[in-house]
Amino acid sequence: MEYFVEKPAGQECCEHLGPPRLIPTAPKHSAVAAPLHSHSHRQHAPPKTLVHTAALPAAAMDTRVPPVPMDPATAAKFRRRRQDPQDLEGLVARVLSRAHYVLPDPPAAVDARLSALLPHDGVDRLSRLPDVLLANIVSRIPIKEAARTAALSRHWRGVWRSAPLVLVDSQILPQGTEVTRADARRITSAVSGVFAAHPGPFRCVHLTSSCMEEFHGLLTRWLQILAVKGIQELVLVNRPWPLDIVLPATFLGMTTLTRLYLGLLKFPDTAGVPRTTCFPNLRELGLCTLLMESKDLDFMLDRSPVLETLCIQGNLSNLRLRLVSQSIRCVQFINSSCQEIAVVHAPCLERLIHSGGWTRDGVCTKTKVKIGHAPKLHLFGYLVAGNHVLEVDNAVIKAETKASPSTMVPSVRILALEFGCGVPNDVKMIPAILRCFPNVETLHIMSRGKDQSSGKLNLKFWNECGTIECIRSRIKMLVLDGYRGDRSELAFLKFFLGSALVLKKVAIVWANNVFSSMEELNSKIEPLRSMKKASADCKTLVTGRKNPDGGNISSFRRASDFSLGDPFSNF
Repeated sequence: MEYFVEKPAGQECCEHLGPPRLIPTAPKHSAVAAPLHSHSHRQHAPPKTLVHTAALPAAAMDTRVPPVPMDPATAAKFRRRRQDPQDLEGLVARVLSRAHYVLPDPPAAVDARLSALLPHDGVDRLSRLPDVLLANIVSRIPIKEAARTAALSRHWRGVWRSAPLVLVDSQILPQGTEVTRADARRITSAVSGVFAAHPGPFRCVHLTSSCMEEFHGLLTRWLQILAVKGIQELVLVNRPWPLDIVLPATFLGMTTLTRLYLGLLKFPDTAGVPRTTCFPNLRELGLCTLLMESKDLDFMLDRSPVLETLCIQGNLSNLRLRLVSQSIRCVQFINSSCQEIAVVHAPCLERLIHSGGWTRDGVCTKTKVKIGHAPKLHLFGYLVAGNHVLEVDNAVIKAETKASPSTMVPSVRILALEFGCGVPNDVKMIPAILRCFPNVETLHIMSRGKDQSSGKLNLKFWNECGTIECIRSRIKMLVLDGYRGDRSELAFLKFFLGSALVLKKVAIVWANNVFSSMEELNSKIEPLRSMKKASADCKTLVTGRKNPDGGNISSFRRASDFSLGDPFSNF
């Protein structure tokens, strides 16, 4: 394995920013076969220069989502309300794009094609492969290509019909095509034809390109067909206008579902649903920009006995989550407004993530986060000072709260906090919060910056707050994201570096659009270089963000990927 030292472009050397960053490179002459389905297009290269990112698209925006044109009648209605249709189209496009970013990738790659060159002897060896392998191949190419394989030869005629169906309706039109209502009708007709022609079972169906307003009755029949033909994975997202299309209750009969994602729909009323209704195989649930009530969320959790991962993104109502589950491992809220997140009894819960929050008027509301029985909770955050109220075992944590076994969550090893280092009401809570997590080994801090500061907090404040045991003897890695070089940030870092005895690494991730040069950034790091650190082995890395939209986790794939040890890392 070879290593090279990454240096910012245009700089002679970056040693003044801390120890060099070592990046492993693949051995020479190595070859890796590219899979048909790859996430490589979602990876971001580490930044090498200080660049302004205001013009860059947010990392949480999925550029594969086609534009959403508004029909003339809807546009006229908004004009009568003195609202600009173009502005609304842009807003909905962003909402839809963020919802699509959360969706799982389909198993059929959009650019996959089935092709083979005949060997010199003209023998068709591809058709001699076992039928199970041929069916696997057919399920990994777009539906149009898959259906056309029937024309290859007599042997191929039954392959598509015998393969578990994989249908992604957005792949029916050429990639990037603007989905007009006429196009949506053609897609709908094609989907109906596929459902009628294929006997099942249905492995995976993504329906994201139809206007549900026009085809609501047909959607009900589609869901009935999917239930009968054993659908395993379903992604159903409404094209907007209107946003309150009610999801047909027929989806409640899909007992074979293992993965379900719903978006831009209104959840049906579950008050009169039979008690026998159940999703016995559902392991992954994503609710994206839905209109739903807390009782409906409780219903889904109660009727999903093997559910492991739950994602709620951009919900349009102020939910209360009461988590009672024997199976769930990961819960994530993305840009969602919640009154309360109560972990009552979740013996398998390992990750609890809340990134961003909003309401219809764009104002974040306070969220109570209650941690009860969660003995395996390993990763928790972002806990936002000022916006979140932490409660541990029925004790509300306040600045004056004294640490005791009943107010501690000893299982947490990775903790993420967000606060303003110069905001007194934020900072006064941090010592009490940290004392609730005595065994934290990696601490992520998202700094809000001086624009929200209402006072000055210096090193004296931190030194007077007393010993914080996790800082003194547990934390091995500190990540400060959004660094601007404020005096309050420097005071916090000086206290931390002067107190942490076992600290191995500090990563300072600079904020976007703050520093105009490496020299300016270096001047804001200089006070840390000369100070005496409690840990002689501590190394410091100063770097930029991997994702330009910030440190919050906007990808459910990343948060629920248990092979990724620390999904909060953004450098």
